[in-house]
Amino acid sequence: MSIYRNAVWFVKGLQEYTKSGYEAAAKHFAPADLDVNLSGRSFMITGANSGIGKATAQEIASRGGTVHMVCRNKGRAEAAKDEIVERSKNQNVHVHIVDMSSARQVWEFTQNFSQNNTVHVLINNAGCMVNQRELTEEGLEKNFATNTLGTYILTTALIPALKKVEDPRVVTVSSGGMLTQKMNVDDLQFEKGTFDGTMAYAQNKRQQVILTERLASQHKEIHFSSMHPGWADTPAVQTSMPSFHAKMQSKLRTEAMGADTAVWLAVSAAAIKQPSGLFFQDRKAVATHLPLASSRSTPQEEEKLLTTLEEFALTGCNR
Repeated sequence: MSIYRNAVWFVKGLQEYTKSGYEAAAKHFAPADLDVNLSGRSFMITGANSGIGKATAQEIASRGGTVHMVCRNKGRAEAAKDEIVERSKNQNVHVHIVDMSSARQVWEFTQNFSQNNTVHVLINNAGCMVNQRELTEEGLEKNFATNTLGTYILTTALIPALKKVEDPRVVTVSSGGMLTQKMNVDDLQFEKGTFDGTMAYAQNKRQQVILTERLASQHKEIHFSSMHPGWADTPAVQTSMPSFHAKMQSKLRTEAMGADTAVWLAVSAAAIKQPSGLFFQDRKAVATHLPLASSRSTPQEEEKLLTTLEEFALTGCNR
């Protein structure tokens, strides 16, 4: 990992990704952008039982949207659903139990869902940062299986359903941490060298941004975007990055601040005036590479990522 990239990124983060960074950016927001009635529109949100996913679900439910919460843990999902319904007074909140690290489960879920439901907006929020190298039952490294492959299968499997509706969108919650990484397409499973969970997560988040760009160019009828929520005080950050959380706690954004741009991309008329495939931070499209960072992939490397994901998807879904 480049020392230069890390240093530049951390300085940038202190200025922009913190609570004060959000407050400075929010002075330029148009409040009317989120003054929308979402009744009749259906939103699928992965990882919706806590953190940014739950905050996003709450904002959408409060505006009348139908919410499909895709979660791994039934107990936590049902508790979150009850809270969202109570606060929003919107009964159209549904729980689906899916392990996003299982290619087969994700594929089977999308097939069943598409037969019985409509989806206008997919919000890929579920993610994990496992700090020890761990394999899924399908033999894949867990961070990659959840963050990249699960997101890829869910998104591509729902594309036919999305193309049937008006104003379809896909929003992927990535991370500014991806700015520290150049994609290493030759070691997607992190089999070489010492395993580093933070680096693996940042690699996955870089892969998500590349996927967003590629899918946007392939499927013009759908508006794709990815975004960085900033440094938010979520259960996932507390669990996966305890030392970072302890040092930065007073500077971290709230979950609602972290969710704001995902909500804006999912619901506002302003968002779809932006070109498809861009990366957003605080409601603005921003660069996907730091200056002089040498983090760009070649078209051949990006193509290899998509080909490899397709192969893993076919293997996993046919097990």
